[in-house]
Amino acid sequence: MHSKTPILTNLIIPETPKAETFTSAAQAVEAIERLYTIATDFLCAQFAEYHAGTPPKGHYRAYYPQLSITTSTYTQVDSRLSFGHVGEPGTYTTTLTRPKLFGNYLRQQIELLLENHGVPVTVSVSDVPIPLHFALTEELRLAEGQVRADARPLRDIFDVPDLKTTNDDIANGDAEPDADGIRPLATFTAQRIDYSLARLAHYTATDPEHFQNHILFTNYGFYMDEFVTFGMQAIQDPESGYTEFVASGNSVATADNPHVDSAFRQPQMPTYHLKREDGSGITLVNIGVGPSNAKTATDHIAVLRPHAWVMLGHCAGLRNSQSLGDYVLAHAYVREDSVLDNDLPLWVPVPALAEIQIALEQAVADVTELEGYALKRVMRTGTVASVDNRNWELREQSGPVQRLSQSRAIALDMESATIAANGFRFRVPYGTLLCVSDKPLHGELKLPGMASEFYRTQVTRHLLIGIRAMESLRDMPLERLHSRKLRSFDETAFL
Repeated sequence: MHSKTPILTNLIIPETPKAETFTSAAQAVEAIERLYTIATDFLCAQFAEYHAGTPPKGHYRAYYPQLSITTSTYTQVDSRLSFGHVGEPGTYTTTLTRPKLFGNYLRQQIELLLENHGVPVTVSVSDVPIPLHFALTEELRLAEGQVRADARPLRDIFDVPDLKTTNDDIANGDAEPDADGIRPLATFTAQRIDYSLARLAHYTATDPEHFQNHILFTNYGFYMDEFVTFGMQAIQDPESGYTEFVASGNSVATADNPHVDSAFRQPQMPTYHLKREDGSGITLVNIGVGPSNAKTATDHIAVLRPHAWVMLGHCAGLRNSQSLGDYVLAHAYVREDSVLDNDLPLWVPVPALAEIQIALEQAVADVTELEGYALKRVMRTGTVASVDNRNWELREQSGPVQRLSQSRAIALDMESATIAANGFRFRVPYGTLLCVSDKPLHGELKLPGMASEFYRTQVTRHLLIGIRAMESLRDMPLERLHSRKLRSFDETAFL
């Protein structure tokens, strides 16, 4: 009978500083960085020793840093501001990760808390372990899969991800105060963020630090080709403000080196980033076809707290008065995509956001050089239906067509409602501008010859409209762009 491997009961943790209070956001972020560095350096060092063959002395553990604020009074704040303050007296806290990546965001959010409440914030070590997988450097992450065959399972020696702290109960409005009455300070916990950052790198083959604050989604590769052309020209223009263009594989092009590695194997969701130094550039993600991909992409990009995301894609026009190439500006959605039903019930309305709608309509007017009644000839505002069956036309039509007619839908696709609904769910300003590429109810199907000609003549203009809209949103104050319509009764202070 073989003896079992003894359980490692000896818990080994690094020495960490005691909790500190701060009235300076910059100093608070520096303290968060120190705690995070101590924790991750410890885990990396212990893993490196174990990988080199040193027997473990116990179970190695390090904890995420956390930020807390306690206020004993109700505070009167600018009623126009939808973030930066807590709703009522109490203690609020959140675990934090990757402070170098989120440094500017953290300083902004902490400054607002200090200004609006006039009490210090506290930086301390939380009681939430950092999973080994999220602490490793790239070099050690490669070594993780090379542990010798006779080694103990890593979960015996280090902490692994815990699903109880990676769920979306805060974003979904299901979170309750803990046993001590402490409530969440941010929408996402540290482990949820780390999980999504790892998924983003996997799906897009670009590091999270390249993502910009303005996200365009598309469902066709033609848009990626046009974005490369636009991006390469933009970084050559010193007046544009764009400094780098990054392609999948983290291939970086600059004005001095205007080339990207086109030989890199494309990931599941090819992604390009047209960067500005302050992160206010534009990221374009090809999510492919289907609501599942749309949910996957937005689930993970949301942790980066972008300022806006917009769907630029193709759709089926449902009205006989529409022509191929016309635009559809969604102001409502019929959600038959199914993927978010358990997170955002169908009875929850997904409203149009005036700031995004105006930016998109103005961008169409600027690019087409049409206005007023003439603009209505090429763009229609109305309801977009999103479905989870690409071949919906093959079903018996009386039921689907009746529902589409009753909803006043003017277009149908598979991604837009998902992206809008997840924007509503995660408090990310959202919008949709589609281009009619076929009219299946009227016998105009998307056939190869028609599609090729359509793409050649329409994609460039459609993409430019999306870019123009994002550039106008970039100049809008955050307190105006991040609408109060996206915030519920009991919101987190962090944006």
